[in-house]
Amino acid sequence: MSFGLGHDRELDPGLGVVGISREELPPIPDSAATDPTAARIDPRRWFVRPELPLEIEIGSGKGTFLLQHGAAHTDVNLLGIEWAREFYAYTADRVRRAGLRNVRVLHTDAVEFLRWRVPDGVATVVHLYFSDPWPKSRHHKRRVVQVPFLVQAHRVLAPGGELRVVTDHAEYWEWMQPHLEQVTVTGKAAQATEKNRSLFERLEFAPPDSAGAGELVGTNFERKYRLEGRPFHACTLRRV
Repeated sequence: MSFGLGHDRELDPGLGVVGISREELPPIPDSAATDPTAARIDPRRWFVRPELPLEIEIGSGKGTFLLQHGAAHTDVNLLGIEWAREFYAYTADRVRRAGLRNVRVLHTDAVEFLRWRVPDGVATVVHLYFSDPWPKSRHHKRRVVQVPFLVQAHRVLAPGGELRVVTDHAEYWEWMQPHLEQVTVTGKAAQATEKNRSLFERLEFAPPDSAGAGELVGTNFERKYRLEGRPFHACTLRRV
């Protein structure tokens, strides 16, 4: 398994690169403070066929969704982003052994990666499944679904692209609602690029065809929580 080629060389998917560590990303230049595009890199170049549509999964865990979805959709490039190093390495090895040339795994903070690194309009789908609910009040600032993240997700999605969200945590789901309402067609979109402009249309969640019977997405977390009898909450936000 290759984990990249170092700061001074271009990542070459032809050499079997599967995992990419945050140390291999170029440093964010000082100019990024005034020019938001200064640190942008195009993750589509990390794939053997960069012309294919790009989907991003935030929080890949042990990689079950990546492997299922990547195998079912070889006409799509799938980038999984995972913060926990042991899960990142485990997932990258699973992808390598499965021989999936359309799947890559990145070890970094996904929210910061979207904000600083990803160019406009490059992704068709952003998958966010069972992200950490950070249940303690003092940790709520670490939760992914907040208006600044939703604005960035809108920016990196192509027109008509989708942000798909699933959680098992009822309190986190309720906490999400005012954030989601600010950027959907029924809300005020307070932090949109244009005043009172809606960023997303909110839709019912439709399970991907790679999910098993009766599953929403088929992640390890979903299967574990389903056995525990937990209810699930889900929605799709389509970029408008």
